[in-house]
Amino acid sequence: MRRRIVALLSVAPIAIALSGGVATADPFRTEDPRAIGETTEAAFRAMFERGNYLEAERYLQQAEGAEPGEPMIYALQAALAYQDENWEMLERHAERTLETAIALTPTDPLRGNLYQAVGHFLQGAHIVETEGTLQGAPRAFQKLQTVLQLMNAAEQVDPDDPELNLLKGYMDLFLGLNLPFSDPMEAVDRLDRYGEPRYLARWGMAIAYRDLDQFQKALDLVNAALEEIPDHPELFYLKAQILGSLAKENNNDTQLLNAANTSFQIALAKPQQLPKRTVAQIFYEQCKILVRIDSRDRPCDPLRDSIEETEGLWGPAQLPPM
Repeated sequence: MRRRIVALLSVAPIAIALSGGVATADPFRTEDPRAIGETTEAAFRAMFERGNYLEAERYLQQAEGAEPGEPMIYALQAALAYQDENWEMLERHAERTLETAIALTPTDPLRGNLYQAVGHFLQGAHIVETEGTLQGAPRAFQKLQTVLQLMNAAEQVDPDDPELNLLKGYMDLFLGLNLPFSDPMEAVDRLDRYGEPRYLARWGMAIAYRDLDQFQKALDLVNAALEEIPDHPELFYLKAQILGSLAKENNNDTQLLNAANTSFQIALAKPQQLPKRTVAQIFYEQCKILVRIDSRDRPCDPLRDSIEETEGLWGPAQLPPM
C-alpha cells in the first residue's frame, strides 16, 4: 500500500496531463497556462493512459535532454526508481526534482513550491526505505514538516489550482492511511471535489475505500476509472484485489473469485511493460486467488521470487505456469 501511494503521490500532479483539454501548453489550466514539453507529455501518456512504464522511461530519458528545466520529469523518474526499489536512483532523481523546482520558484512560485514539496517527500521516502522506519523516522518527520510548509506556500498563491489540489489530495490520503489520528476521508473529499482527471481521483479514492474495507465503493470507483482508461493493467490489478476482498466477505463466493482471477489475467496480459517487481506481486496474488478457487496447493512464494530474480523482460510466454 505505502509503495503504491508514494509512487502515485510523486506523479499525481502531472497525471492531469492525460485529461485532454488545453492542447499541450498546459493540461492543468485554462487560465495562466504553463508550458509542458511534448516529450514529457508523451511519457505521461505512456505511464498513465496505457500503463507502459518501459515506454515512459524511454521518453523521460529523452526529455532530460530536451526539457531539462521541468521538475515533473525527475519526479516521474523517481517514481519509477521507487517501484523498482532502486534507492540510489530514487535519491538522485529526488535531488533533481528539488533542484529544478527551486530554480522554477522565482518565476512560478506555485509550481516551484509544489515540486519542492514533492522533492522533499521523495527524499523522506528514501530515508525510510534505506534506514528503516524506526531509525529513519526523526529525519523523515522533519522532511514531512518541510513538505507541509511548502504545500502551504503553494496554496497561498492559488488555493483553487487543480494541480495543487490533486497532489494535496494524494498527500492527505497517504497521511490519513498511514498515520494515527489522521482522517483519510478528508483526502477522499478533496479528490472527489477537486481531483482531475477523474480517473486519477477515482483511483486514489478506490485505494482509500479498499484500505477502509469498504469494498463495494472501491469497486464502483475502479470501474468508473476503467471507463476512462480501459487499458491500464494496474487498475485491473487493483480491481482484482478488491474483488478478492469482496469474495472473502461473502464466504469465498466463487463468482467473485473467478472475476478476481479474470482481472488478474488482464493485469498480466502485457507483463513486459510493467516493472518486474509489480509483475511478480500481481502473479503472486493471482496464485493465492487460484488456491482459494480450487483448493490446490501452489508454490506461490517461489513463483514470485523466480520472476523477481530473472534477468530481462517478461512476456506472456515467459511467466511460469500455475
